[in-house]
Amino acid sequence: MALGGAVSIGAMTAIQARINGVLGVRIDDGIIAGLISFVVGLIVLVAVTVALPSTRAGAGRLWRGIRRRSIPRWMLLGGVCGALTVTTQGVTAGVLGVSLFTVGVVAGQTLHGLVLDRIGFGPAGVVAITSGRVLGGVFALAAVGISLSGDVLATTPLWLLLLPFAAGVGIAWQSAANGRLAQRVQSPMTSTLMSFVAGTAVLLVAASISVALRGMPDALPAEPWLYVGGFLGFAYILLGAVVVAHTGVLLLGLGAVLGQLTASVVIDLLWPATSAPPLWQLMAMVIIAIASVLVAIPWRRRR
Repeated sequence: MALGGAVSIGAMTAIQARINGVLGVRIDDGIIAGLISFVVGLIVLVAVTVALPSTRAGAGRLWRGIRRRSIPRWMLLGGVCGALTVTTQGVTAGVLGVSLFTVGVVAGQTLHGLVLDRIGFGPAGVVAITSGRVLGGVFALAAVGISLSGDVLATTPLWLLLLPFAAGVGIAWQSAANGRLAQRVQSPMTSTLMSFVAGTAVLLVAASISVALRGMPDALPAEPWLYVGGFLGFAYILLGAVVVAHTGVLLLGLGAVLGQLTASVVIDLLWPATSAPPLWQLMAMVIIAIASVLVAIPWRRRR
């Protein structure tokens, strides 16, 4: 069930990437697109917190922990990485396509997930680096290599490919930090709320700088579907805070990879972007991603 949740997280991330990418292109400002996504998610979370007694209790424990300094500051900063993720979606996904965006994220998630599990940073504690987990990471990176074959490197600026990698590193760290905070305050919903508060604060500063340097963005589009990225962000951050304690950071990332690549292939086939890779690359990435998850799952023999 936890692995199924991880796959769902990946699928929602891919859909959110295309939505925020299109919004960023339409208003010509990826940072503002990311801010809009976070504000929508924050509004949803505040409403849920006010409505549910258990979430209000978790928010109270969070506030007392911050005031007494019993909660480490780094546990409160998961949303900073979330801000990087949605900004990267707004800047790159509308140009690269969701598939190329996803494979950059895969590389960052895989490498950083291995490191975080080995040092015991996530809520699952120290997770042994088994041969299956290493092989899963190798397969995931092989999918990245396939995505960069052909004319991709020749036609795409290097910084557009590096930004998704940085977002993947941040996603792995955000999952671990939010999971630890959820354990501390006994409420995944509260840790998700803190993530959105921190991310919104960072994006407000970044958006102010963007407007000062580039001017106001283009007029906001009227289509309602362009503003549902925040709902998806709320759903997958909450789900990630719940399941990371059962999967570890790496396996959560690999399951998300499977969901991301599968959903991104469907999206790019139905709605190709400017730099979307050809069909053979898309299918090869999905097959290797499936293999990466299968070899990393800790299969248990029945007696």
